[in-house]
Order: sequence, then structure tokens, then C-alpha cells
Amino acid sequence: MRWPVRKRRIEELEYVFVMTYGRSGSTLLMGLLNSIPGYLIRGENRHAMRHLYEFHRSGLVEQARVNPRNAKASTHPWFGIQGFDENASLRDIRILALDTLLRPEPQTRVTGFKEIRWYDQDLAHYVDFLRDVFPGARFVVNTRSLPDVANSAFWRHKDDPLGRLEVIEERILGVTENLAEAAYRVHYDDYREDPQALRGLFEWLGEPFDEADIRRTLAVPHSVKARS
Repeated sequence: MRWPVRKRRIEELEYVFVMTYGRSGSTLLMGLLNSIPGYLIRGENRHAMRHLYEFHRSGLVEQARVNPRNAKASTHPWFGIQGFDENASLRDIRILALDTLLRPEPQTRVTGFKEIRWYDQDLAHYVDFLRDVFPGARFVVNTRSLPDVANSAFWRHKDDPLGRLEVIEERILGVTENLAEAAYRVHYDDYREDPQALRGLFEWLGEPFDEADIRRTLAVPHSVKARS
């Protein structure tokens, strides 16, 4: 049996999320982050947090559009929605995510996940939600040469893959700009060629830069095909 994350541990944790698209080298970046002592960045979860965002957003939207005086009556169609507690929702979503998706270990200082599904039109609102759920959350934005990405097996069978990727990347970078110091961009083609390109990332994270350790991580294959 796994014991849930306790309050003291929750308050001590920091959060980093990798924001990118498929075949950008994000699994390698996840490995690089996990090479830092105390980091535990999980892999993709098929946008599981997005479902919790929809739950939270629905509660707020329905609450806002109903007259709270009327909704107190048990005969009202939205009876009880006025009691939706925004802070309790955010708190319990954090606990749920920590106990199920992130599962920090005793030595974990920084946790989070990498995901390739940051393409929804309301991305800015979703990112705001993540920042509310995980106070102090920071985002590493990973890009790669889009023609190379579009030519990968993951993308080339889709309609207009390059055009789709351009829209996704533009949306991600727009959100990144608004995040200011809470986001840092790295480019796969740069750090795959020269580990020194990651020095700024490590400075932004406040972690020591060990080039020899980074080179060892870069030498390890980090991508496998998922089971269908």
C-alpha cells in the first residue's frame, strides 16, 4: 500500500512541466531533468490534468451563471451548485495528481510531467489552472526544427503536418511569452549538438551544470514506441 503525500511534503515540493509537441525530443529532455538529484519528472499522461481542468472549470461556469438565491431550493435544476468551493477543488486536485500521477518519492524536491498535448485553443487558461493547482509551477518549453518533426512517422500521415505544427508552436510560444520568468525555452537541435546550450536552463532552474553528466544522459536512448 502506498501512503498518500502528506501536507508537509506538499508544501515543500516545487513543480516543473515540459510543454511541447510530439517528436520534439521531449523524452530526452525529461531524462536530462531527471538526471538532476531530487527531480522526478513523469512522462505523458494523455492530458489527464486537462480532464480535471474541465471538471474545475465546469463547476465555476455553472456556479457563475446561476442566481445563488434561487439555487438554494431543492426544486431548482442547479440545486447546490452555489456551494462549489474553488479553493477546495484546487487543493484536492493537487492531492489527487500528486498521489496518482506524480507520486513523488521521499527524496523528491521537484516533480511534474512532460506532455505533448498542449494544443487546445484555451491553452492560456489551462496553464493558469495548472499554476493555481501547483503554486510556483514553471514550464520548460521544448521546440525542434518543425520540418524535421513534420517528417517523422508520428506526423507525416496527418493532414498538413507542418501547418498544424506551426499553429501549435505559435500557440505555445504565445503562452510562454505571457509566463515571463515562469517559462524557459530550449531547442532540441541546439542541445543535442552542444550540451552547453543547456547551461541557461540549469541556471534558470537554480541547479548545478555538470556537462559530463549531461553528456552521459545524452548518450542514452530515450524514446520507445508505446503499445497500441
